[in-house]
Amino acid sequence: MISGAIKCEEGGLPAENVVEARNIVKTYVLGKKKFEVLKGVSFSARKGEFLSIQGPSGSGKTTLIFLAAGLDLPDSGEIIVNGANLAEMSDKERTVWRRRNVGIVFQFYHLLPTLTALENILLVMELAGIPKKERTSRAMDLLDFVGLRSAADKYPAELGGGEQQRIAIARALAADPPVLLADEPTANLDTHNKVRIVKLLRKAAENGTTVIMATHDPALAEESDRILRLVDGAIVEE
Repeated sequence: MISGAIKCEEGGLPAENVVEARNIVKTYVLGKKKFEVLKGVSFSARKGEFLSIQGPSGSGKTTLIFLAAGLDLPDSGEIIVNGANLAEMSDKERTVWRRRNVGIVFQFYHLLPTLTALENILLVMELAGIPKKERTSRAMDLLDFVGLRSAADKYPAELGGGEQQRIAIARALAADPPVLLADEPTANLDTHNKVRIVKLLRKAAENGTTVIMATHDPALAEESDRILRLVDGAIVEE
């Protein structure tokens, strides 16, 4: 497994928990107003678990995903991912760490339009430092995983929305990260493609990746192992 995992220090994160958030508070300031987006949120996710964070728009789901990815930091509390306390790293250290430890799937696919599907996946592997001789065969395996080997040489504009999101999932798994974060990954898709995407996330979890999906859709959340319901920045139900 190409995970670049960071070993946990004694007394730190339990081995079975790959992600742990502890009393997370996050506030944004807009003009003279402060908005407390997350209000003391705590949760954990085990290796190979498919966890959904479900709640309405504005409940703090995306903020929580960004914090778990180390793209932002909480005002207080801790987020520990694969044994690393994200607040203890510099911005540069988090960037390097993220390349090997976290894959991210966004609501909008964010594929580079000038690269083919295969090249989008290969670029992530290059940035993660995966040996060149391994990249192409692994990328093709990932295209097989999402059922799109035939799209290897196609550009994003030549693919439908569901196909682009499946390529985005393959890209997120390119460095074999222990954690896959998905922020509303089905929001722009029809019902058929929503089901297909969630099945791919389920399959990734079955292969040992910890998957955390933010969604406003209760029906999709039901496909996961466990649901955290987030309302107004607080977990109200598990």
